[in-house]
Amino acid sequence: MAFTVKVKDGPVFSSDVPIAGKHVLSESRPDGADNVVAWRVNNYLRPLDWVIEDSAEVEFVDTSSFEGMEVYRRSLSFMFVLACRKALGRDVVLRHSISEGDYWEDPEGPLTAENRDAILAAMADLASRDLPFVRRVVSLDKARKIFERQGSDEVAGLFKWAGVDPVELYRCTDMYGYYYAPLAPSTGYLKLYDLRTLGPGLVLRFPTINCPSGLPLFRASKNLSSVFLEYARWLEVLGLRTMDSLHKKVADGKGLEVILISEAFHARNLGHIAQEISSRPDVKVVAIAGPSGSGKTTLSERLKIQLQVCGKRPVTLAMDNYFVDREHTPRDEEGNYDFEVLEALELELLEDHLKRLLAGEEVRIPQFDFIEGRKSPGRSLRLLPGDILIMEGIHGLNDRITGAIPKAERFGIFVSPLTGVYLDNHNRTSTTDNRLLRRLVRDARTRGHSAESTLTIWPKVIKGAMKYVFPYQKRADVMFNTSLPYELSALRAYVDPILHTVPEGSPVYGDAQRLMTMMKFIPMIPSEDIPNNSIIREFIGGSCFDV
Repeated sequence: MAFTVKVKDGPVFSSDVPIAGKHVLSESRPDGADNVVAWRVNNYLRPLDWVIEDSAEVEFVDTSSFEGMEVYRRSLSFMFVLACRKALGRDVVLRHSISEGDYWEDPEGPLTAENRDAILAAMADLASRDLPFVRRVVSLDKARKIFERQGSDEVAGLFKWAGVDPVELYRCTDMYGYYYAPLAPSTGYLKLYDLRTLGPGLVLRFPTINCPSGLPLFRASKNLSSVFLEYARWLEVLGLRTMDSLHKKVADGKGLEVILISEAFHARNLGHIAQEISSRPDVKVVAIAGPSGSGKTTLSERLKIQLQVCGKRPVTLAMDNYFVDREHTPRDEEGNYDFEVLEALELELLEDHLKRLLAGEEVRIPQFDFIEGRKSPGRSLRLLPGDILIMEGIHGLNDRITGAIPKAERFGIFVSPLTGVYLDNHNRTSTTDNRLLRRLVRDARTRGHSAESTLTIWPKVIKGAMKYVFPYQKRADVMFNTSLPYELSALRAYVDPILHTVPEGSPVYGDAQRLMTMMKFIPMIPSEDIPNNSIIREFIGGSCFDV
């Protein structure tokens, strides 16, 4: 029976036999066809070997999009692991992301420049051979046996807990991988990459949505590297490196222990930061910046308490209260509100208030209503001699706002969920997804936003952060990782019903399904035991702070 395939912004095909994405792509030849790595079928992200047998609307996904770039990154990771096995004769372990790349280590010892060169040569060989990433759908039981034979015990163990059946695996040469989402068709698609030595490991570098046709500038931060190293060592001590190990903790009744130790780790690090600030007598302003969903508001309130313990008098100021009224919000090239640009803030008012506060004057701080989209008069604020102003917002480290404050009088903190518990040795939980899940829960609870609207604007939020927020992290004196090992477990009960509200015909329906699939691999921890001053309370509710 004949069916039709309608390509977005392209032709309509009629077929009476099953048809795969690569065939539709070759027939339609859209702009940028050489960079297409996957396609959407009725809003589901699918690999290009996906075959359709019924009428469908399809859209090709290339590396100019966030989704396409993630397909590229996952595929490149698989090729890198294959190359390591070929060049080193053993496996490597993904540790975290850094400077728009992924940092990998060899559990058996440091990776040298000679190792890097051998791995690069193996990667070039694999890419030149254009080896297919063969997709196989197998039963859960068979998948577990495959990974047990391969020595990937943490993947086999995770399947036991998740209960996803059947399982979609990928094979290249003699190795299997599970990547939780589609891969590119073959190694020949992976032309842009590089390896850099960093400490005992290697950074696998790849294009980004802001640099899709090349490799972004490598900017390895010592502050960032030390945060990653400390967190990784801490997770190893707790025995919580992969999601399989977290499942075991929860199954053994140790969920509360994980919560309490995680919160104590945050408290300890905040105490160290407060002591560092207190040791600098000239500091008048603490500027906290970070991308959306980082937990800046809770962090500022908890830092306020820690500074009081150190004998200081801190006062908090949220930059979100300085948003322009909704009708004056700048719009992007598509005509949508752009809340990420600096001009979304009433800069003149903020600059005036900051100047007057530092001069000891009293000012009336606005209060922004996110549902109504407008400001109203808020509390009065004055800094007394010796007081410290804690100012938080995504642009907190931007030169336009804090650049005029003498360096000795300001202290910068960059906050973000930088790394967390890994799904397995080759797959991390995306910090971008962490922030998105936080935003989904908070936006639905406090800002009147549907899951569909939050998912729709999220790619713009990411691009905005890459352009307006992350470049200023170099101005930070310290970095704070707001990730909590248990946070996805705490978010799961809130996220699932929210994601189920996305209608099947929505362009972001596939995104919602991807997140729901990922969350199936996360153990659930009830929120009752989470302290009311936890950063995660900023998103799920029940915080003791006005967030």
